[in-house]
Amino acid sequence: MQVRTTASLVSIALAGVLLAGCAEGAAEESGAESGKVDTGAPLYDALPKGVKDAGELVVVGDAHPPYRTVEKDGEVTGIDPDLWKVLGEQLGVPVRMEVSQSMPSMLTGMQSGRWQAWNGPVQANPERERSFDAITWLQTRTAYVFSKEGADGIAAEEAPCGQTIALVGGSITESEVEKLNTWCAEQGEPANKRADYADTNATLLAVKSGRADVAGMTETAALDVTAADETYDYVTQTDEQGSGVSLLALLTPKDSGMGKPLYEAFQNIFDNGDYQKVLEEWGLEPVAVEKPLINPTTEREPS
Repeated sequence: MQVRTTASLVSIALAGVLLAGCAEGAAEESGAESGKVDTGAPLYDALPKGVKDAGELVVVGDAHPPYRTVEKDGEVTGIDPDLWKVLGEQLGVPVRMEVSQSMPSMLTGMQSGRWQAWNGPVQANPERERSFDAITWLQTRTAYVFSKEGADGIAAEEAPCGQTIALVGGSITESEVEKLNTWCAEQGEPANKRADYADTNATLLAVKSGRADVAGMTETAALDVTAADETYDYVTQTDEQGSGVSLLALLTPKDSGMGKPLYEAFQNIFDNGDYQKVLEEWGLEPVAVEKPLINPTTEREPS
């Protein structure tokens, strides 16, 4: 069963779903009262002075189920609030979340000092690790969600060929479909056609309306979709079909002083079982990792 996190240690301040151009003003207009600072928490002494002086950690996130869902009443629910709750208990300061809409605005906002972290999860790669400390806490493959009623031509054990794939434009799924099409050609099968949409909900509507045969997304998202709606099923793209396992990470600016404390906080919640409990709550055990890693593609020590 999925539950909403409303514990005082995690103060989810919905600053509207902020457009990049108006994020600054909207975020300052609203906010929730902070919880209490716990100077006896395991990692409080490791926090940078600026966070201690502020008495809170301000993080950002976009509306991206199942990580973050903005409910009708403005509450933010999902894996992310639940995870920040247990991380905040290790750090000893309240965690306040503001909601933004685009990756570029979140990255630039973190680099300007507005936000201390974004729990993506986003793929770790060398380019991002040049500016941010990346702490991986999930793994995923590319998955293809389809309607059980319209599953003709989709094999239960492998990703499709000769289908129309709806996907979010600019997502990692784009390159994965290209790899899949290479495999399809090697098998003498027709290539898939790609149809770009703005978000995951739009890709599912395309499948439901018959404009697309399948919706491409991460396996994490596919698990959430199929758990919420039993009329959908999914297949994953295999290594043979060109898909490797992607490590998904939290990002924090490398000059923020938060890389090491956050990494140690993740290590603690892995050790005490809180990480496993959060993923079990959301049915995401298949995409769990054995341990967190920091800057896995560059092996750079946190700044």
